Amino acid sequence: MTTRPPSGLFDSDGTIFMGSRRDPSDCRVGLFGVPYDGTTSFRPGTRFGPAAIREVSTGLETYCPQLDLDLDDLDFADLGAVEIPFGNPEPVLTKVKQATEAVLALGLRPLMLGGEHSISSGAVEAVAQRHPDLVLVQLDAHADLRDSWLGAHHSHACAMRRCLEILPSQMLFQLAIRSGTREEFHELHESGRLMPGIDALQKALAPLRGKPLYLTVDLDWFDPSVLPGTGTPEPGGYRWSDFANLIQVLQEHHLVAADVVELAPQLDTSGISSVLAAKVTRSLLLLLGSS
Repeated sequence: MTTRPPSGLFDSDGTIFMGSRRDPSDCRVGLFGVPYDGTTSFRPGTRFGPAAIREVSTGLETYCPQLDLDLDDLDFADLGAVEIPFGNPEPVLTKVKQATEAVLALGLRPLMLGGEHSISSGAVEAVAQRHPDLVLVQLDAHADLRDSWLGAHHSHACAMRRCLEILPSQMLFQLAIRSGTREEFHELHESGRLMPGIDALQKALAPLRGKPLYLTVDLDWFDPSVLPGTGTPEPGGYRWSDFANLIQVLQEHHLVAADVVELAPQLDTSGISSVLAAKVTRSLLLLLGSS
């Protein structure tokens, strides 16, 4: 097993997430950022998300009373930002897949910070190759099941469609989606993938306990009243207490990878959106380090 990621994958300059280190030796979790928003269709700016999460993270406590876990007890690495090309999403996804593979090769559990949601399929593909029975759970306001959007097959609006194409298990649970086309909602209901609430997700996951699980968190799952800093806000969303309840459910499962995407920090001058995103990141770091 290697002890360093290959050169040319990560830019380690800049701010680091609180409590982390650059050296991945003897770590359990590897965090990295992907500052990309090349297919954004409404309000751009998610390229600044990873840096914003890191910058505000020092304002949080390392201890999570809900989980009774402390980042001070976890060895985890912040590997920096994936060095991505400008332009079309396809080369970016290749880089994301390579970066995720490198994190896995280090023996670490990957936690990716976005960036827009299109990047998730690159990470999911790498993790699914390692874990063919991978279960994918999506938190999102939007179904993201379009085959293409504005001429792009790897748009953020197609994120789950692309994930389904590379997910061997075809086990995708989409939690409390509240926006999409008529066709997307028809598919959600027909497929049984739409989970109307956390209780329904808990019931669906119960027989899958022990299977590897990937959680993708599109931050627009939260209501704009608590997280306005996102590119495509959608009223009718969820609050921190709902996410806390979900974390309680996930404690019973085998979380092997996760991502946090769609923070556009410049759209919220209060900075509260970035703080909430950093707190989500802290919870996922602790879960990945303990499961």
